[in-house]
Amino acid sequence: MSRPQQITVLGATGSIGLSTLDVIGRHPERYQVFALSGFTRLSELLALCIRHTPRFAVVPEAGLARALQDDLRAAGLPTRVLVGEEGLCQVASDPEVDAVMAAIVGAAGLRPTLAAVEAGKKILLANKEALVMSGALFMQAVRKSGSVLLPIDSEHNAIFQCMPQDFSRGLGAVGVRRILLTASGGPFRQTPLEELVHVSPEQACAHPNWSMGRKISVDSASMMNKGLELIEACWLFDAKPSQVEVVIHPQSVIHSLVDYIDGSVLAQLGNPDMRTPIANALAWPARIDSGVAPLDLFAIARLDFQAPDEQRFPCLRLARQAAEAGNSAPAMLNAANEVAVAAFLDGRVRYLEIASIIEEVLNLEAVVSLDDLDAVFTADARARELAGQWLKRHGR
Repeated sequence: MSRPQQITVLGATGSIGLSTLDVIGRHPERYQVFALSGFTRLSELLALCIRHTPRFAVVPEAGLARALQDDLRAAGLPTRVLVGEEGLCQVASDPEVDAVMAAIVGAAGLRPTLAAVEAGKKILLANKEALVMSGALFMQAVRKSGSVLLPIDSEHNAIFQCMPQDFSRGLGAVGVRRILLTASGGPFRQTPLEELVHVSPEQACAHPNWSMGRKISVDSASMMNKGLELIEACWLFDAKPSQVEVVIHPQSVIHSLVDYIDGSVLAQLGNPDMRTPIANALAWPARIDSGVAPLDLFAIARLDFQAPDEQRFPCLRLARQAAEAGNSAPAMLNAANEVAVAAFLDGRVRYLEIASIIEEVLNLEAVVSLDDLDAVFTADARARELAGQWLKRHGR
């Protein structure tokens, strides 16, 4: 029997990381944890290290590393603690690693994910910002290294499952007319527009179908998450923004659809549980048990669909505009959104001001080409600076 695949989980203490470890734990003969990274949830990362005995753990700074290393020694574990972006890149590109779950939220996940790509690893991509910020550079690196890129977002994984295997030849060449990207509509799908001005962070984080981190939950409420997924879908499947249509589907049972020129529409269905796409990508092209309950169509009884209202969801409009503009616009959009959402979660701005901040940043800065990673981070930093100026100007 062959050795278990060695898996690095970047962002192990988040919801995707924990779901990944749940699936891995169900198949110890197939998978072994090589490295785990966490941000500041030290006690949770320690518990995961005790349970999965990785060779490495990675934390953001030296003080946390010393504390975790002491705790690991006390527990009798040989796990070695590494620090910062350098440590993340090391465990993502180590020659012994077979696959990397890229689940660090936000721009911080870009460099280590690229390091894994350049090392030719199998990439389980849950960090959508990597493609949003640097899509052309990222996909160029994938093609150059021969890395296998498998999407983890439930929508992109659904599209991947509904596409023919040779879709890289081009959507037209394989008979695909358009991609239908489903969205739940989040907690404010039916909230009267005049009430949105009073939305609290707690309300925005109360997603009706999915259990997610706070930042992603706010993005889902504003539908920025769907906007970022639209941009990501364009890169993953070599589609134009006009070929990707967003459809609100409140039940979150159909995870996305692919519309073919012969009139066929293929959909992937399943319970709203991230372990399904994680198991699909981990074992691809095989199938393994994910621990997710079978879908009960009789209990669901109905499936509803509606078009998104851009007055209710201005972030979706802004994301589509950024997708069409290309170059630095998506990176600027993403960075401005990260600043705006963080300010909202801190209680410094109102929910509706998230879109206002992003729109101002995009209007103030000209779109430029991104020829290398430094240019990507320059655009990212400039957008954060402009968003910070908005906050300062409004006394936030």
